[in-house]
Formats: sequence, C-alpha cells, structure tokens
Amino acid sequence: MAKGKIKVVEVGPRDGLQNESRQLSVSLRSQLVEKLVATGEQFIEAGSFVSPQWVPQMAETEKILKRVYKKQSERKISRRADISVLVPNVKGMELAIRAGAKHVAIFAACSESFSKRNINCTIEESFQRFEAIVKMARSHRIKVRGYLSTAFGCPYEGAVSKAVVMHLADRILKLGVYEVSIGDTIGVATPLQVEKLLSQLERRVSLKKVAMHFHDTRGTALANVLKSLERGVRTFDASIGGLGGCPYASGASGNLSTEDLIYMLHGMGYSTGVDLKKLIQVSRWMSSKMQKTLPSKMSQAGSVPDYI
Repeated sequence: MAKGKIKVVEVGPRDGLQNESRQLSVSLRSQLVEKLVATGEQFIEAGSFVSPQWVPQMAETEKILKRVYKKQSERKISRRADISVLVPNVKGMELAIRAGAKHVAIFAACSESFSKRNINCTIEESFQRFEAIVKMARSHRIKVRGYLSTAFGCPYEGAVSKAVVMHLADRILKLGVYEVSIGDTIGVATPLQVEKLLSQLERRVSLKKVAMHFHDTRGTALANVLKSLERGVRTFDASIGGLGGCPYASGASGNLSTEDLIYMLHGMGYSTGVDLKKLIQVSRWMSSKMQKTLPSKMSQAGSVPDYI
C-alpha cells in the first residue's frame, strides 16, 4: 500500500548543467527536458536567465522554454509538466516574461560571503531584488519558488546558524513564494543536522511549504532525505544522473541523483508518478552526451529489481 505521493523537482537541466564544464547545445538541452517529461517527471527547472558571460551553460534558455511550451501546446509531448526557470534579478525576470515563463525561481544564500560571491550582492540586497521580481510575477500571474542555499554550511564561513536559516525561510515565504527549497549546497549535512534544523524550522513555517535540496558530496544525501521524510517533508530536488559536480569540492559529486532518489522512494512505498526504468534510460543518454560516467548509482547498477 502506497504511503503517499512525493513531489520531486528535477533541477538537472539548470543546477546540474550549470556546474558542468561541458556546454550542451540548445537542441540537446531541449531534448533533455522533453525526455524527462516523457518519464512522468512533473516539475522540471529547464534553465536560468543569467548572463551567458558568467554562466555560458545556460545561454539561450528562452529558446528551450519556447520550444517545450510549443510542443506541449501541439501535444507533441505525451505528458505535460510544470516547467520553471531561475531568475537572478529584474533583468532576468523581464527575459523570462518575454519568453512566456509561467513559473520562476529566485535564489538567496544563508551566508553573506556566499551571497556576495555567487550572486554579487548581500543577502539584504538580494531580498530587495526579490520584492521587485515577486511584484512583476504577480502582475503576470507567474508562480515563484524560492531557494535558500548554504543552509547547512558555507565554503567560506563554515557553520551556518539555524536561526539565520529559520529567519530567511520565514522571510522569503512571506515575500510571496509558494515554496522554499532549503539547500545543502556543499554537501556537508548529516541526518542529525537535518533533524535539528527541521525540528526548529517547523516552529516558524509549515513544512508543507518546504522542499529539501541535498548534494551527495559526502555520500549523505539519501540519508538526509530519509530523515526529512520522517519529519514530514514531502518535496525534494534532484538532478538526473547526479549531474552537477560540487564546484567547492574538487572531484566530488554534487547533486543527488534523481533516479537514486526515485528508487529509494518507490522501495519505501511512496509514489512519484515517474517511470524509473525510463528515467534510467534518460540518464544513460545524458551520460553519452556529457561523454562521461555520471555519479548515479542506479544507472550504473543497470536494472531495477522486479520487486521494487
């Protein structure tokens, strides 16, 4: 008997690819999104409207968005999905609106050093940007999701205060985002840290509005997902094949693999709406396009047991 449905947000086409040295064409990135939709994935972040000068991997995201929307409207994609894009500032939001985006995400950090180095502004300045973005989104009936990075540790400052994470999560939700994704950006979190943060966080915000975004840099991502499930979280971010090596830990894996997450969830009796066998095929296809073996354990294992 199924325990209930888990929402999985696919971030491979954005968070995964933007940290890969290899740059894929618009055509291949579009195909990736379309293939992910065909597996049953319902929530996919297709790219970001950042400057191609700084993140060339995300260049021409508007073409991907328009292509996917067009194919969905023409029913050339067998399933429909909620496609989102990341916007770092008002200019990015303007580009997203022009491209017809229906869903955007904003990104803040829980440490000042990371905020300044990653998005070139202080935490306070980032929230000032968000106010304008959310206002624009409302006027165009666009949904807004929020990210809070470095919630468990910062590569420049070390430990991050749980009080800061709680305050920022509450603040970004009050700003108007429908959901906030709490990120372990450098993959340092352990189940005990997750337990402590979520037990305090739920005193300030509803965990129904919280997603967890774990990196597997130190091999603890799935254990952290399990602890989050125990606390009542029902939304998790993941990346196809584990795309997106951690830029702050040389040689280490980064994002939690979507197929590894799906395998564990299905094996525990949860439903996701995703066809795991098809997802593994997409992961192997991506591996060939990236010309390297991806970190995903499921794709390397080669098969899904019949009893899962």
